[in-house]
Amino acid sequence: MNFRDNLVHLRAVNNMTQEQLAMRLGVSRQSVAKWEAGKSYPEMDKMLALCQVFSCTLDELVQGDLTAREADSSLAVSGSAQPEDVFGYDEQARSLASKVSNGVMAIILGVALCTLFGAIGEAGEGMAQHVISSNVFVSLSVLLLFAGIAAGLALIIPAAMSYSAFVKAHPYISDFYRPEDKAQARSMFSRELIGGICCIFLGVCVMVFLSDTGYEDILGTPAMLFLIAIGVRFIVHGGMMLGRTNLHDYNKSAGEYLTPEEIASSDLPHEQKQQMISAHKSDKRVGAICGAVMMLATIVGLVLLFTTPLQAYFWLAWVVGGLLCGVIAVLMKGFDVTIG
Repeated sequence: MNFRDNLVHLRAVNNMTQEQLAMRLGVSRQSVAKWEAGKSYPEMDKMLALCQVFSCTLDELVQGDLTAREADSSLAVSGSAQPEDVFGYDEQARSLASKVSNGVMAIILGVALCTLFGAIGEAGEGMAQHVISSNVFVSLSVLLLFAGIAAGLALIIPAAMSYSAFVKAHPYISDFYRPEDKAQARSMFSRELIGGICCIFLGVCVMVFLSDTGYEDILGTPAMLFLIAIGVRFIVHGGMMLGRTNLHDYNKSAGEYLTPEEIASSDLPHEQKQQMISAHKSDKRVGAICGAVMMLATIVGLVLLFTTPLQAYFWLAWVVGGLLCGVIAVLMKGFDVTIG
């Protein structure tokens, strides 16, 4: 008896489809089909996963005869059963959306606090000036800026690393979201998008209302940035929560987190491997260009921060840099699709 016969029997007797077994293993249905056809063999980690699924040893699965084994009631699945999130993808995606959106908000709030205390420090008069030196406020504004950036990165970087490790371990996940789950995600995105836009619009209104007054720098700009921070948080969170339900894009873009060698050795269909390798090369080019753009934006922002006439607008450097990165990414990926 061989591995192929054992696998075909164990899957059939436990009433599993190829897709349901593939979902449990984190591979594509085509991979399971190739194993059962004898065209390829799973790697060792997938072999061990199969042993766990069917409660057998590696020797029994590869060299033994398991065709007499009866169905395991704990494994039996009805043909119409809804696929399950066996790897905890939804929890991982929700955590990423929450931490990234909060991290972005923390960075913008740091800019808002920096602007607030910088404006107080530059004020020519005021009660605070008689008690604390303006240099203290300026120093505190810079400290708060870097504190906000540090807090944001402390949320974003570990979450991104954890998500990257998850994708590397599970480059393929079957779509387990029900239509009502996707509808709920779209509804949530609509609410958060509208709420975010309203917050940003309110911030602009506050700035316009306080413009040309003595409160423009001390209250107008910080208040606008505070509201923008909240609005951006809503929009980013809603977008990522909606994007998590698109597992087709997840499977397609998994190459961003894998090396070309890892993609080539994975149990994925040849067509998907080619798409992932192409996406990997494109993302690498986009990342290099955007990294250079944001480094330049940081230099410009720091120069503006210490240039008295333009100090209040130093934060615009990152906004412009981010917009340029978005435009570059869209154009480059669109060009790659066109020539592919």
